[in-house]
Amino acid sequence: MIRFTNTLSRSMEDFEPQGDPVTMYVCGITPYDESHIGHAMSYVVFDVLKRYLRWRGYHVKHVQNFTDIDDRIIERANRLGITTDELVERYITKYIDDMRDLNVLPADEYPRATREVPGMIRIIEGLIEKGYAYEAPSPQSEWSDVYYRVSAKADYGKLSHRTQESLLAGARVESGEEKENAADFALWKGAKAGEPSWDSPWGKGRPGWHIECSAMSLRYLGERIDIHGGGEDLIFPHHENEIAQTEAYTGDAPFVRYWLHNAWVKMGDEKMSKSLGNFITIRDGLNKVGGDGLRLWILTSHYRKPLTFTEETLEAAKHGAARLRTAARASTDDGDGGIALADARERFIAAMDDDLNTPQALAVLFDLAKEINRARDGGAGVQSAQALLLELADVLGLRLEQVEEEIEAAPFIELLVQIRGELRAAKQWQLADRVRDGLAALHIALEDGAQGTTWKREA
Repeated sequence: MIRFTNTLSRSMEDFEPQGDPVTMYVCGITPYDESHIGHAMSYVVFDVLKRYLRWRGYHVKHVQNFTDIDDRIIERANRLGITTDELVERYITKYIDDMRDLNVLPADEYPRATREVPGMIRIIEGLIEKGYAYEAPSPQSEWSDVYYRVSAKADYGKLSHRTQESLLAGARVESGEEKENAADFALWKGAKAGEPSWDSPWGKGRPGWHIECSAMSLRYLGERIDIHGGGEDLIFPHHENEIAQTEAYTGDAPFVRYWLHNAWVKMGDEKMSKSLGNFITIRDGLNKVGGDGLRLWILTSHYRKPLTFTEETLEAAKHGAARLRTAARASTDDGDGGIALADARERFIAAMDDDLNTPQALAVLFDLAKEINRARDGGAGVQSAQALLLELADVLGLRLEQVEEEIEAAPFIELLVQIRGELRAAKQWQLADRVRDGLAALHIALEDGAQGTTWKREA
């Protein structure tokens, strides 16, 4: 029996989906900068969850949004002198490229907040009609704001396990806001001058962050879903507010059967984040250790435990992926090498059934690889054992049968990128262009940005 730790109950629960397919919503990125390996942790974890459920015979419908309107998007676009649409497209494209090279399976739907505004307006209207929301003057706009009335829902705080009293004590009202309660949160924000906006019953404005995911999950997955995932930093206020507004609107609870949250990636003692600027981009990680190496690094830690970044652990993951790849290298002789394959499969399932225990699942793969190498060195046929290794590795999203040549080439590519940078600094443009063009001929694309030059292998 598959079991997960449900954030709502704070306990391990048997996985019993409501029907077919299993419905899963995972909160996506806000595309205003490059995605970092903290984002990679979340999307690899839920990719492995989807892969495992499918391997166990479930059908899965997976929806992941893009929050493509946000204060940070507006600020960054204004600073760069481009439109919010241009900024968003730039970073969504980079994200999709990153996920492809990380071997993350695409979601079934990628709704964007800006394309779902009519649905959000309908939900807000319904919440006002039911007394869960109210219109109020906006301090920075000629149009109105709309707030969710936290006191109207008696169980508000049940996901984060906080009382309304404690939430009220920690809340504050911004200057000019006319909230009934300091803990009330925005469903709709009156438009400021120069911002993207939509027409609504409350004048021009844009949706609040929390209502976006409620509208998208309702449209694409229905009033009740099996799994809702995201980073633990989203538990409060985002997911707490999703529960409150969705259950108030539909009148049906629970909105989500299983809430799953992954822990943070840390840089030293701090959470890795864009806002702190202490992050390693996914592309940099891929360039250093390849897709298998980066995935393996993430999966060596249980998804609910913080993962601390160091160059040493990332390098160890690269070598670990190489060991698995060596064991999976094609063999001409069939046989199981005397290896207990059924036992290996059972141990893998037991690990994954136990709240997606990927460190234990990886241990099974390394044990299997060790036995394959021993048997092959002894002259035994190992094709059956290798087939099992590849099958289980695929559940974890590892592409062992594919030789990741870019890993071996990476130091040389990075040296050429560095030399090109020095040539550009010396204004030797013709030589710098020759380096770029030479790499392009080898299907290595360079992109110059504010944080330096990055590269990726093109198909």
